[in-house]
Amino acid sequence: MSQLKAIIGLGNPGANYAATRHNAGAWVVEAVARAAGGELRPEKKFLGLHAKVLLHGQEVHLLEPTTFMNRSGGAVAALGQFFRIAPDEMLVAHDELDLPPGQARYKQGGGHGGHNGLRDIISALGNDNSFYRLRIGIGHPGDARQVTNYVLGRPGKADHAAIKAAIDECLATLPQALSGDWAKAMNRLHSFTAPS
Repeated sequence: MSQLKAIIGLGNPGANYAATRHNAGAWVVEAVARAAGGELRPEKKFLGLHAKVLLHGQEVHLLEPTTFMNRSGGAVAALGQFFRIAPDEMLVAHDELDLPPGQARYKQGGGHGGHNGLRDIISALGNDNSFYRLRIGIGHPGDARQVTNYVLGRPGKADHAAIKAAIDECLATLPQALSGDWAKAMNRLHSFTAPS
């Protein structure tokens, strides 16, 4: 059972994007850094913001790529190579259209499901998709043609609160995930739905 050594949160760089739905993955890493008392600092060699924190007695690397979403792979591959972190020791947090706000799911492996960040990471890791994902529900606009504007828009107040509650629940399941007890982490997280 592989232990988690890195948590990567996907998003787009810059103030214009910080509060958009597509940055839900980045919100996870920012929340973990806050909870652990760490500070994400620019690190050129990882093409992103990086922090090393102690989480539940375990050293974990946090990374928020500062490349655009569709170029996330370079940052993830650089971190993995530098610290010798295997793909199955990484957790990649990202926004998920197929889940409503207030829900989140862990998953290992699988395809990219049309997510450009995941697509680039799988490719940069030499088509290795054994990394874990933390899928943060943002809901779906109901029409495929509206997806781009939707993910680059900001969630309303209720949706934002639901997404935040789901991220808090993710943080509560990290001790199990860190120890490699994914079944327990999944059971708890997957039964959670934020109160509407």
